[in-house]
Amino acid sequence: MRPKLLFAMAADKTRHVFDAATIERLAQSCEILRREPVEGFAEPEAGRLLGEAEILVTGWGCPMLSPDILRAAPRLRLIAHAAGTVKFTVDPSAYAAGIRVTHSADANAVPVAEFTLAAILFSAKNIFTLRDLYRADRTRRTSYAMCDGEIGNFRKTVGIVGASRIGRRVIQLLRQFDFDVLLYDPFARSDDAGLAGVELVELDALMARSDVVSIHAPSLPSTRGMIGARQLKLMKDGATFINTARGALIDEAALIRELQTERIFGVIDVTDPEIPPAGSPLFSLPNVFLTPHVAGAIGTERLRLGLMATEEIERFVRGEPMRHEVQPELLERLA
Repeated sequence: MRPKLLFAMAADKTRHVFDAATIERLAQSCEILRREPVEGFAEPEAGRLLGEAEILVTGWGCPMLSPDILRAAPRLRLIAHAAGTVKFTVDPSAYAAGIRVTHSADANAVPVAEFTLAAILFSAKNIFTLRDLYRADRTRRTSYAMCDGEIGNFRKTVGIVGASRIGRRVIQLLRQFDFDVLLYDPFARSDDAGLAGVELVELDALMARSDVVSIHAPSLPSTRGMIGARQLKLMKDGATFINTARGALIDEAALIRELQTERIFGVIDVTDPEIPPAGSPLFSLPNVFLTPHVAGAIGTERLRLGLMATEEIERFVRGEPMRHEVQPELLERLA
């Protein structure tokens, strides 16, 4: 008998994460209780479906699965999160109830790493400045003059803060280029095969030596504000600071002050708060490339999330080990 499956996420997100072909694929291994997702569990119909569900597919817009909600799902055996972190979706009591949890964070890591690589390559070549110079001087004289300077991607130093799944993907992508790569992560080990060729350094040394610094640490109480005024002042003149992780990792006021000197550049995809105040200098500083939290999966990239969740569900139904299961001891350390 096929296990009963229920979607719980914002309805307008489902069509981006699960296309018709992926839903049909799920229907081969599961009985889908309703193809339209529930967005909350207060309504009687949603509560009835939750009570029947053995597999709950969650995603963006799913309410927190509190102990009360989990008690209303006595048959639930698997939560498959078709998005990144489950930290804000799954209450730890799920594990006590014997419910297994998996997520699609590895699928979301792919576009973030790609975005970061593009930002690194453009930053080391000073593309954003060259764009502005060309707009201002269409004779190209100032642009060509800059090309004789210390710009370009050959033998530059890139500093990665955090050997997270995204940080490791970025390191892997950088191997095909002529970069020296530094890494700061207090938990990284020199004998880690995935970090071969990377130099492990302390944070201050990384900030001082890097031409490009890219942040990939998780947002935890211990990492909040880990990059402050002192670290930012250590950066080389002309260096670039990239943040695609979480805005809370950075002392944003200190970052803005340093950027206002126009001594360094910033590629900023995430801020704290999530949307900066309308008058924030981040919107107008010429040395800042600000994007609206789009490094992660958007558009067609979101299909990877649904496919990864579907593959995990298929493995679960067949009784095979899942590849992206979230163990309880990891829940608090997730980004």
